[in-house]
This record gives sequence, structure tokens and C-alpha cells, in this order.
Amino acid sequence: MIPMVDLQRQYQLIKSEVDAAVLDVLQKAQYILGPNVRALEDELSQFLGCRHAISCASGTDALQLALCACGIGPGDEVITTPFSFIATAEAICYTGAKPVFVDIEPDTFNIDPKKISAAITEKTRAVIPVHLFGQPANLAEISTLCADSNLLLIEDCAQSIGADINGKMTGTFGAMGCFSFFPSKNLGCFGDGGLVTTDDDELAEQCRVFRNHGSRERYYHEVIGYNSRLDELQAAILRVKLKHLQSYNDQRRRVAARYSQKLMETSVTPPYEDAIGTHVYHQYTCLSDKRQGIMAHLSEEKIASAVYYPVPLHRQQAFAGSVAADISLPVTEYISERCFSLPIFPEMEDDEIDRIVAAIASAV
Repeated sequence: MIPMVDLQRQYQLIKSEVDAAVLDVLQKAQYILGPNVRALEDELSQFLGCRHAISCASGTDALQLALCACGIGPGDEVITTPFSFIATAEAICYTGAKPVFVDIEPDTFNIDPKKISAAITEKTRAVIPVHLFGQPANLAEISTLCADSNLLLIEDCAQSIGADINGKMTGTFGAMGCFSFFPSKNLGCFGDGGLVTTDDDELAEQCRVFRNHGSRERYYHEVIGYNSRLDELQAAILRVKLKHLQSYNDQRRRVAARYSQKLMETSVTPPYEDAIGTHVYHQYTCLSDKRQGIMAHLSEEKIASAVYYPVPLHRQQAFAGSVAADISLPVTEYISERCFSLPIFPEMEDDEIDRIVAAIASAV
């Protein structure tokens, strides 16, 4: 079986490093906001090129902490994409604000900057673009639009750590950036974890207070906060894997390049790179009118595949009360009916890629 991602294979290659890091934490028995958390935050700050990197318990929490730090709450609107994991919009709802969905670009699947302006109202406070599947969104246009309209730009970088635009990392363009360390991510821990980035000292301090029960000093609480701290074990594991991240992303691009070259001989449309930024291929997502047949055949050949995302957010029951019933986002709906993702991970061998493409070719 070829899985979507082979975390066991990755672990075996760095086993001695990870085991030593975990054992060191266990021997020192300092598990909450310990030295590895502080060191990881410093190392990620340097890697990403930002003043502050604040770790937390998950990527979803990172989004919520960022929104709370920015003062977004009931009565506010936040414009975002409908083609993303639910956490993007879920976090907006947690604050009491309303997510406003606009359509996506047909090639990158990222939020379409040209659709944002028409959705701005007097209640709009922020825009959250998602760097979907590892491809940076068009931040040049989105940043300009946000500046002209006095809106906050909060980047959802859950799938794009290490992606850059002209050498500047995603997560460092807006007021805040939000990352996920879910195990399958390009930089994943062995559980849940997240990160907020910012160059703003005040926003950083607000995030640190909110993540730790609204407290700067133990047992003194300024606001109602959250219990959202990255634990020391996960931080130690992430410090090991961060050293390999650039290599992991390079290998993902190698795998993607071979896929794209081989898929030219089929009717499947491979992912599009817009040359705006460096794609780090958290997912390798294709399009086909014959998706169901291809995925069925791949399953028969013991090859995994997946659909991200079969039901766009504006069609999810969870948002039925906040989204107009007659909303039409045709590009999103077209893509969600045809997209499917193939296995991609740094350790994939060329013969595995070739076997997958051969199975696709025999199915179409």
C-alpha cells in the first residue's frame, strides 16, 4: 500500500535524534512552557524571519489566538476562502465574528483577490487568505487591498511552512501568521501543535497572555484566556524536524515535479504553479472529470488518494445560519467536484510515483 503520507518511514530516518530529544525531556521532567518551547520559538522566529513566534496547542488555536489578539469579535466580519479545512472559518466563529466567503482562483485554488473588494462592508475587519496545499496566495494584491481598506491581514499558513515569495516566508506578510504542526504537515509533531507569528510586540504579548489562561503572572488573570500551550515533548520533536524542513520541502518539490512530468501523458490536470511564490506541496492536488473512477482504480491497486475538500465551507451545514442559502461560488463548486490528491511525502521513491501515474493512466 502506498499511503498519502508515510510518517513511519520518516520517523525511522530520524529515530535516533527524536528518541534522544524525547528522552532528554523525560529525564528533566519539565513539560509545560519549558526550555524546548522557548528554543523552538526562537528557532522558528529565525527560520521564518519574524520578530515573534508564539507556540500554542493547535493550528486552530493559532487562528483563534490571532483573531482575539487583534480584537475581532461579535459584530465583525472576516473575509476568507470557502475552499479550506473548516478550522479557518471555525476560528472566526469562535470569536463571535462572521466568516464571509468569496470565490477562489480556478488554477491555484487560493482566494481570488479580485473577489474580495465586493465583499467588504462597514463590518469587515480582516481578510484571512489560506496558502492552500502549500502554494502562497497572491499576497501582493491582497496586502495592497487590505492596506487601502484599513483591514487586518491574517495569514493561514497551516499548509505552507517554508513557502516563500521572493525569499520572504509566508506568515510574515500580514499582521499575524498562523501555522499548524498536525502530524501530516510538512513540519509536523507527534500530536497537535500550532504557532502564531507577528512583528508586532503588542499583538505577540496578547497572544502569550491569551494562550496561558489570560495570565502574565501565575494566578493573576487579566482576561478570560485559553489553555493552549505547546507541550515540551512536542517542542523537542519539532526542533529535531525543523533541522530537516528545508530538505523535506525540497524533496516534496522533487516528487511533485516528477508527478507533473509523468501526468502530462494523461488527461489529468496537475497542480498549477503561478510563479508568485515557492510551492511546498503539502498536498499534490489534481483535477479530473473522472475523479471517482480514478480513485476507485487507485484503491484497487492499493494506492491511497483523498479529496480535499468534497464540501466547500459555504455548503457546510455548520454555516447554514450565517451564509445565504442562494450563495453561489461557482469556481469553488467546480473544483470541489473534480479535485483529488495523490500521495506525497519527502521519502517517496521514483518507482512509487511511476506506479501511481501508471495506475492513473490505465484508469482514464
